[in-house]
Amino acid sequence: MLLGVCHIASAQEFMRIWQDGSNTKVALSDVTYAAGGASFTVNGKTYQTSQIDSITMVHIVTVTWDGAQATVEKGNVIGVDCSVQGGDVVITSTNTHNELEMVLQGASTNGSLTYTGSYKCKFYLNGLNLTSQKGAALDIQCGKRVDLILNSGTENILADAPNGLQKAALYCKGHLEIEGSGSLTVTGNAKHGICTKEYLQLKKSTGSVTVNGAVSDGIHAGQYFLMSGGTVTVSGQQGDGIQTEILTLDDDITPNPDKEFNGQIFINGGTIDVTVAGGDKKGIKSADKMTVTGGTFTIMASGAGSKGISVGKHLLINEDSGTMLMQIKATGGLYEDDVTEEETRCMGIKVVKNMAITAGTIQVANTGTKSRGIKVDGLYYKGPDATVQGNLKVEDANIVNTMPPMD
Repeated sequence: MLLGVCHIASAQEFMRIWQDGSNTKVALSDVTYAAGGASFTVNGKTYQTSQIDSITMVHIVTVTWDGAQATVEKGNVIGVDCSVQGGDVVITSTNTHNELEMVLQGASTNGSLTYTGSYKCKFYLNGLNLTSQKGAALDIQCGKRVDLILNSGTENILADAPNGLQKAALYCKGHLEIEGSGSLTVTGNAKHGICTKEYLQLKKSTGSVTVNGAVSDGIHAGQYFLMSGGTVTVSGQQGDGIQTEILTLDDDITPNPDKEFNGQIFINGGTIDVTVAGGDKKGIKSADKMTVTGGTFTIMASGAGSKGISVGKHLLINEDSGTMLMQIKATGGLYEDDVTEEETRCMGIKVVKNMAITAGTIQVANTGTKSRGIKVDGLYYKGPDATVQGNLKVEDANIVNTMPPMD
């Protein structure tokens, strides 16, 4: 077995200068201090120490894969330990004060990274192509906020090992926030493609995130899923396309009251393209409420009992954040559950409680025995600025002229 090396090398260290809520990251090597400490200069700009709110240290760890071997450069970072066996890297941080940033780059068909820490951190994917033969490609065991930045101009690819116990090719124990204009392509060979225990957020700056195959769900988020921009493409999965779950207490029944927006989905912009096939599979499945304020959706659902969008409580659609266009095609007949023998229909949109669309365009086409375009079990409201095309199943008494309760 090839043993890698953790280098204590000349990796640069940085500090973050905070003023009035904003910050600037500068290399320590670029700082010149004035006598007495009243000021310091960085690349020609002088800062008066009396006008600075605070300074935090930023430590950089760089992991590079080259075939079957990985190397780690961690500079003089304190409280960060690493071990390398061939292409498999384990990094453990006991740091709880200074920022830790990791740059991941290179390629390996037999490599992985497992990170454990208890303080917020950042991961920069800088042209990373990583396939694991033992578990997740990227396993982030940190329950805090984790930033995943797709560096501009880079293509990043992750795939996990088949038949493993891992939850996903890309797994995060905490709150994962994806940004950066690069691309990420993920394949889940054991379970999900991307999975977070708590919320998953795609920021406005996000480039493209693609799941091109998964044994279970393409994207599975605990707590909630929030998308403000970027392009998400999901196909080839055997479970649902995008799914949220309600985090519970230890009894696995009572929702955890400490988790805000538990089980919800928020789409404020960007493009979603989901293809789902198979019995009782959903393109987008929200365990609780779903709120859409903009974005473009293309959802293809095929198979008995399949659904384009399935919402466990209320569905609210408007154009508060921008133009909203939702196009769904659902094809399939009746699905009978093997255990309960309950039959379910194929539907474009299924809402368990109330649905309101105040603006935007929904286009649903459905085919198949007893299939439905849109089915709302609760109250239904369509505003004058909204367009809805497709066969609608809702009791006449449940069609209202004012916004129904969405709490």
